[in-house]
Amino acid sequence: MNPKLPYVLLVGAAVIIFILSCMLLSRGRRSPSCESQPRIVEKTGSTSQSLVFADLTPKEMLQVVRYLQGNLGVQLVDASRAKPSDNCIASVDLQVPAKAEVLQFLDGGGARPPREALAVLYFGNQPDPNVTEYVVGPLPTPAYHRDVTVQKYRGKVPYHRRPMLGSEYEQVGAFLEKVAFAAAPTFLKEVFEYDSTNVAFQTTAPHGLRSGDRKSWFVVFQNVSGFFVHPVGLEVLVDHSSLDISQWAVSRVFYNGQYYRDMVQLESAYVQGRISVQKVRKAPRDGDFSSMKPRAPSAALFPLQYEPQGPRYSIRNNHVLFQAWSFAFGMSVNTGLRLFDVRHKGERVAYEISVQEALSVYGSNCPGGMSTRYMDGSFGIGRYTSPLVRGVDCPYLATYIDTHSLSETLRPSKRKASLCIFEQNLGSPLRRHYSNLQSLYYGGLVNSALVVRSIATVGNHDYVWDFIFYQNGAIEGKVQATGYASSSFLHGDGLRYGNRVWEHTLGTIRTHSINYKVDLDVGGVKNSLVAHDMAFEMARAPWSLEQQIERPRLTKKVLDTEDQAAFRLQSKTPRYIYFAANSKNKWGHQRGYRIQITSFAGDHVPEASSMERAISWARYQLAVTRRKEEEPTSTSIYNQNDPWTPTVAFADFINNETITNEDLVAWITTGFLHIPHSEDIPNTVTVGNSVGFLLRPYNYYDLDPSIYSHDGVFFTSEQDFTACEINPIACLPKTASCLPNFPPFTFDGFQNI
Repeated sequence: MNPKLPYVLLVGAAVIIFILSCMLLSRGRRSPSCESQPRIVEKTGSTSQSLVFADLTPKEMLQVVRYLQGNLGVQLVDASRAKPSDNCIASVDLQVPAKAEVLQFLDGGGARPPREALAVLYFGNQPDPNVTEYVVGPLPTPAYHRDVTVQKYRGKVPYHRRPMLGSEYEQVGAFLEKVAFAAAPTFLKEVFEYDSTNVAFQTTAPHGLRSGDRKSWFVVFQNVSGFFVHPVGLEVLVDHSSLDISQWAVSRVFYNGQYYRDMVQLESAYVQGRISVQKVRKAPRDGDFSSMKPRAPSAALFPLQYEPQGPRYSIRNNHVLFQAWSFAFGMSVNTGLRLFDVRHKGERVAYEISVQEALSVYGSNCPGGMSTRYMDGSFGIGRYTSPLVRGVDCPYLATYIDTHSLSETLRPSKRKASLCIFEQNLGSPLRRHYSNLQSLYYGGLVNSALVVRSIATVGNHDYVWDFIFYQNGAIEGKVQATGYASSSFLHGDGLRYGNRVWEHTLGTIRTHSINYKVDLDVGGVKNSLVAHDMAFEMARAPWSLEQQIERPRLTKKVLDTEDQAAFRLQSKTPRYIYFAANSKNKWGHQRGYRIQITSFAGDHVPEASSMERAISWARYQLAVTRRKEEEPTSTSIYNQNDPWTPTVAFADFINNETITNEDLVAWITTGFLHIPHSEDIPNTVTVGNSVGFLLRPYNYYDLDPSIYSHDGVFFTSEQDFTACEINPIACLPKTASCLPNFPPFTFDGFQNI
């Protein structure tokens, strides 16, 4: 035996032990935290200019309230406690300046437009009760107010058109409990085990059947989690038109398919045994089948998204910068999320993109369901924007932004984390090609886009509102519907109006229609509308004249008037329709932005309906009109409660004016038909309930602008595709091997309710 062998073995063993120790130590060591790259520094001008579109600050809202309290000469009651006979401030929001003034400021070096607020006031304590809108300014120190009601609506707004305040709902609830229900104690106790706490009400709208009405059906549900799908069969029509609450009365009662004059008649019929009673099993407080509590324990964590080098977008005040994109954002108390001054590669492509309305029209054989046409803007899409849950409503590491509003109170309310912005890897290529013919190469670009999101919970419905910015210059507006299905009590021929989803629950059929305003400025303010499509033509094969070829060809048409540019909901629309600029690209084509709509809308309310004009925007999947300051919105918050004499009728916007080389607006309607089914229990999923539109460059550029993206990947068969300088994806083990810094989970959605 070699005397040196033991020493060699000892040294070898020591080396192995050292290597193993290093491996164990390194395995137990925490990966480095992800380090953010320096944030993009924006030019001061761009961020300060965007403030012309910024939502009112809480301080500004308070200044407006104080000014109104001191300068109107009337007592203003806090709307949260107001009676119908009081004067109160319903809302205060930003008054967006006129477009011409804003463009002169943004582009022409003009003066900044005065900052103003729009205040909506209810005047119930005067001989001629009405709703009045005031513009108040200049902010932050108001010195004037002017009544703009007649200018905007060509007349005063009658008091009966006012949206219901939360206080009025509470007053009706108290009336039902203390007056109406007091007239039927035996029926309520024996049929529902009523104890004044175990029922919930859902109102219908509009409130009546003719102009001037204020009569509302209140549908009774079990007061449990997810009460919307727990109807008990009782519905009460309350006449609350009088400004004197003591004059309110029950106009009609419905129970299990039968109508009664009032609760007294219902009680009498029950006591005499003349009612067919359908007892509903009492549900536990968690709702049982309607509970959203998971039925399975948590297991392996779902995938998470993070930014190895920090966010690649910047936000300052209301201004966002992302790669070639920049825009300003805001939140209207009535219509919700909106964008202004949207630019790509420094050039404005849209002045405004905003939600206008969310309409749902219901069917049922119960009175509440069959009379419901919800216009959610009147309730307040922005007002009911809800706090977002980190990691579910938006990616965990998204940027969360607080919003503020002043509605039905004298003080602004803060909605924490109610808007989120994030860049999302969509998990598929934006474009790619693998070449195995002639040359061998791969080229591709990850589809990473910026998302701006808010979620509004209006009653039973939750709407996920997205605006998405892609690297190829496209913008997507998208809405996903979720929340609880509204329901009726199943009786009689109920299955004509939906599906049975539980023992006594009819999921009622409804249509959802969403309207957007898209003010495109393509290559400037003046645009024309052009339609491209296809047609087959027959031709003789030039090389074989006895043979015929059917070939598609391009069709082109300039749409000269508003009437030509109004496309009915179910009509055939040109598949390529675009706003054309007065400039051309390198190849001689008019630069344009194409409108592409994704919709599965149900049928529109028949135009013979007495209320159809109030929702006449929903006649059209697309209507393009001349932009006018006096036509800022397609509807009005006052249309909900008086659709028979609409304050704004969109159909009047379309009057055959020429739209060639003019400042144009596209009004886009998208939607879907919802027939609730058993899988809508406990509530509706977003899958399959997503609609919207795309704005896509069409000959706007000389080539796809995303070719200049830093995210592109390209390598050939002759290159070392494992080298970082050739293929950045190969560097991920180095550049992305870090742990994201997850902030602690917080949620403020249950505070100050």
